[in-house]
Amino acid sequence: MGAFVASPTLTVQPSRGLVDEKFQVVVKNLPPRQEVTLHSLHQSERSDFWEAFGHYVSDGKGTVKVAEDASAGGSYQGTEPMGLLWSMKPVPGSRTGLRLRKKDVRTPMVVQISVYRGHISHGFRETPALACAVAERWYMAPGVRRVDIEEKGVRGTLFLPPGPGPFPGVLDMWGGGGGLVEYRSALLASHGYVSMALEYMTHIMGNSSGNNQLDHQYFNTAFSILRDHPQVCSDRVAILGLSLGSTVALTMAVYSSLIKVGKIRCPLLLIVGEDDQNWPVSESAEDIEKMMMEAGNSHLLTTLSYPGAGHLIEPPYTPHFRSSNFVSIKTKEKVVVLWGGETKAHSHAQEHSWQRTLAFLEQHLYSSGAKSVHSNL
Repeated sequence: MGAFVASPTLTVQPSRGLVDEKFQVVVKNLPPRQEVTLHSLHQSERSDFWEAFGHYVSDGKGTVKVAEDASAGGSYQGTEPMGLLWSMKPVPGSRTGLRLRKKDVRTPMVVQISVYRGHISHGFRETPALACAVAERWYMAPGVRRVDIEEKGVRGTLFLPPGPGPFPGVLDMWGGGGGLVEYRSALLASHGYVSMALEYMTHIMGNSSGNNQLDHQYFNTAFSILRDHPQVCSDRVAILGLSLGSTVALTMAVYSSLIKVGKIRCPLLLIVGEDDQNWPVSESAEDIEKMMMEAGNSHLLTTLSYPGAGHLIEPPYTPHFRSSNFVSIKTKEKVVVLWGGETKAHSHAQEHSWQRTLAFLEQHLYSSGAKSVHSNL
């Protein structure tokens, strides 16, 4: 009577979780010291396919644990528990200049993870997998509510955590690409903050004369709508900006049409990518630190500076883009913009800075009643 030989199995735990939550990928029942390739595949909302892969060798028991074992090659190397996500790139033959961003936060990012025999780098669709599993990655936790906002000329989306509240609030502003970007706000609400994703580019491009001036009243009105919401603690509201949004955040914090950071009287967190190829962020951070020191308020400033990180420092495990297509909201011209960053260093910066951002918000919004500013320069 022949011996029973179990087939290889692949598990992802948790199979359903938030996008900033680590998962565990484990393959069992392989032959000992078997070379295998772990592969991740995601189809975006625009029907583009993204993939990542790592080369592994099973241990003496025929097991591979991605959180503990090192990848010897592929789209990432070393012990990288989330490398199958942050190293994703468009599959060969895809359109150029793509950037992976979640548009509809009410649905998950679905990732198929497969294991293949041998160390392979292409032909995944044509090669039979030994085992597969599917992971759902959510920006909205169960119970988070999404509410459209069109009030007093302000347009945005409000995300409300489960429960009656009141909760601290975060006004969330993105960059010069325009549009309504919701995924970071949805994730903040999943961590207990009433977050408003603000659409503002139509109000920042200036008047009919073409002067690019900030519409202070628009941003002040948006802040008031958030602050005065019945589920928001009115004295515990933060302003969060990335790229052009950081300029808006700093301007609001100092109540000035020029950014005079010496006037800042609330905690300020700056996140700097030292390989930013889009803005002179390191120099800007040095100027801010100098001005605040001269004004005697440098104790309010925390700066996180990351070598090898580029301009687009987003929530963790988001794929890195050194460059991507960009459409100017003013000219409607499509160009390729260089953001900078090296994939591994940038991805680690995203993970670390997000943890520090949540800690910063908890310290200053849950532990004390104060407005705070967070800015991705």
